[in-house]
Amino acid sequence: MRKYSLHIKHLLLFLVVIFLFGFASYRNEHKKIEDIDVVFENGDNLFISYEMVNKLLIQNLAVHENESKENINLNVLEQFVQNNDMIENAEIFLKLNGDLGALITQRTPVLRVANSTGSYYYDKQGNKMPLSNNYSARIPITSSELNKENCIDIICLANTIEKDKFLKQQIIGIHQIDKNESIQFELETRMGDQKIEFGEYKNVSEKIKKLKVFYQKSISDNTLDGYKTINLKFRNQVVCEKY
Repeated sequence: MRKYSLHIKHLLLFLVVIFLFGFASYRNEHKKIEDIDVVFENGDNLFISYEMVNKLLIQNLAVHENESKENINLNVLEQFVQNNDMIENAEIFLKLNGDLGALITQRTPVLRVANSTGSYYYDKQGNKMPLSNNYSARIPITSSELNKENCIDIICLANTIEKDKFLKQQIIGIHQIDKNESIQFELETRMGDQKIEFGEYKNVSEKIKKLKVFYQKSISDNTLDGYKTINLKFRNQVVCEKY
């Protein structure tokens, strides 16, 4: 008899646990979202603020204010947030406490355009990105007339500059020149008043290596200010024009 009594107690305890788990799950599923936790994946929120992301999510959630969490389509929320020109990627998820979580990746501008078409950024993937009221990126600027067809090489060059510590500090401008049916580039520098004739976007690693060696030597010799142009277009040499 005692043996059966013990089995009955275990069964009742199991049923109680199942009931409590089901009740908690039901309450959690039908609980309304009360808070949004926004995290920026790639560093500081320079171009878009926490408040702006919250506003985007609240605007969309307002459509579903009478619905339970289980009926909210997180993929639709993600797409809605990603439509913002400052956001590269968004991952929206429900946290264990029932609140909404948002992992945001901002776009990374690598080139600023200021010409007759307006003023805007290109990001590292070659997409147009508007200027921000929150932050101004310290990246090379160009006044060249760019379009979808002719901007590929200049974006590649801007990405190369962004990834190189020396070039990122030194290059402040990129000018695209259509010459002899090819696209060539001239660079403006922060230090000195030289024009760097980079040429086509070819043999890039070799050109950068030559430029760094030239700067190292000319700064050491205190001769940098005596040069008007630095030409990197020739193999295994740097050709300079003096003032």
